[in-house]
Amino acid sequence: MKKDITFRPVEGVSIAVVPDATAPTAGEQQGWQVYLLNTNEEALQNVIVSSNGYGTSPEGEAIRTSTLRHVLPEVPAQAVAAIEPIDPALFHLHNQYWVSYYIGSQVFDKKFVFEPGTIAADKLTPIALLDEQPGVLHR
Repeated sequence: MKKDITFRPVEGVSIAVVPDATAPTAGEQQGWQVYLLNTNEEALQNVIVSSNGYGTSPEGEAIRTSTLRHVLPEVPAQAVAAIEPIDPALFHLHNQYWVSYYIGSQVFDKKFVFEPGTIAADKLTPIALLDEQPGVLHR
């Protein structure tokens, strides 16, 4: 049962959203790519990333995107894994990435939520694990 599982705090794992000219978009805007970063000294095993977006339209209607699930058998120590491209048309929503993984026999679990307006060109910072490529980092 879930109550019997001990969840330790997630450390050394983050999500980055980075401009990427090769990422597909629905329009003519710059494409962006979502990455999982592992700055731990141990590999992450059996990684599951569930992503979705939610919020309201300018007219006040509720919006919820499809939920996408990604499975990564392993993300090595000090490594980056591409998760999915993201269209800038979704930046006005809450963009949520729920990450679950194992290190050894310990399970870890964390939700990373990019609030509306936080993924923007004026919020870019260099990301060390991506060779100082600018992006928006959520720890």
